[in-house]
Amino acid sequence: MGQKILRHQDLLVYKKAIEATMIIFEMSRSFPKEETYSLTDQIRRSSRSVPANIGEAWRKRRYQAGFIAKLSDAEGEAAETQTWLEIAVRCEYITRETAKNLYLEYDKIISMLVAMAKNPEKWLPLDAKK
Repeated sequence: MGQKILRHQDLLVYKKAIEATMIIFEMSRSFPKEETYSLTDQIRRSSRSVPANIGEAWRKRRYQAGFIAKLSDAEGEAAETQTWLEIAVRCEYITRETAKNLYLEYDKIISMLVAMAKNPEKWLPLDAKK
C-alpha cells in the first residue's frame, strides 16, 4: 500500500505542480524586461495558483463540493499556464522542446486533478459532508 497522505504536500499532484512552478519561475527569468508586467507575471501567477489551489482543496475536503471546486480551479490554472507556454514559444522566449516538456507535465497534472474530482470520496475524511 502507498504512503499515507497526511497533508497536501504529500500528494504526488502537488509535488508535480510545485516542481513545474519552480521550472517556470527559473525559465521566465530570461524573458525580456518589457514582459515583466504581462507574460512573466501571468505565467508565474497561473503556475503558482495550481499548487496553491491543491492546498486549498485539501483543507476544504470536509465539504465535497468545496474540494471539487478547488480542484477545478487548479485544473483551470494549469490549462492557463499551458496557454502562456504556447505564447512564450510563439514570442520565441522559450524553445518548443522546453514548452512541450512542461505542457506534457501539466497534462499529467490536469489528469490527476480530474481523477481526484471524479472520485472525491477517496480523498474526503470520514466525517465529510456532501
